[in-house]
Amino acid sequence: MAFVAAKNTAFKLDNAAGTLTDISAYIDSVGGIANTTDMAETTTFGATSKTFQGTLRNGDTISLSGKWDSTLNTQMVALLGLATSSTFEYHPAGTTAGLPKVSGECFVASYEVSSAVADLVTFSASLQITGAVTWGTN
Repeated sequence: MAFVAAKNTAFKLDNAAGTLTDISAYIDSVGGIANTTDMAETTTFGATSKTFQGTLRNGDTISLSGKWDSTLNTQMVALLGLATSSTFEYHPAGTTAGLPKVSGECFVASYEVSSAVADLVTFSASLQITGAVTWGTN
């Protein structure tokens, strides 16, 4: 089994002009990208076990965190609360051709900047996925 170092991860997000921009240099953690389906319970009276049916897919929230930078700040603040979605691409093993890629549309739902006296300024953001997510390759 071949394991992959997370240091090669890349994450791209539209800027305010709608251009996909690599923001990997600011990020140290990406989480929450799942391939999920909401499940509706279909159990009826008399059943002895629960039954379910799949309904809607995706709709997850992506969490980002990392080191704050004024360039990234400008991009994130411009995207926060927009009425139109932004494209994202997540490359868990890097951007080399043939490696896995997850892509879709999202909204910047939250963006937070934090400071501690003996540390670097950091940020965290929550991106709400909207619509279908594509699980493919570069």
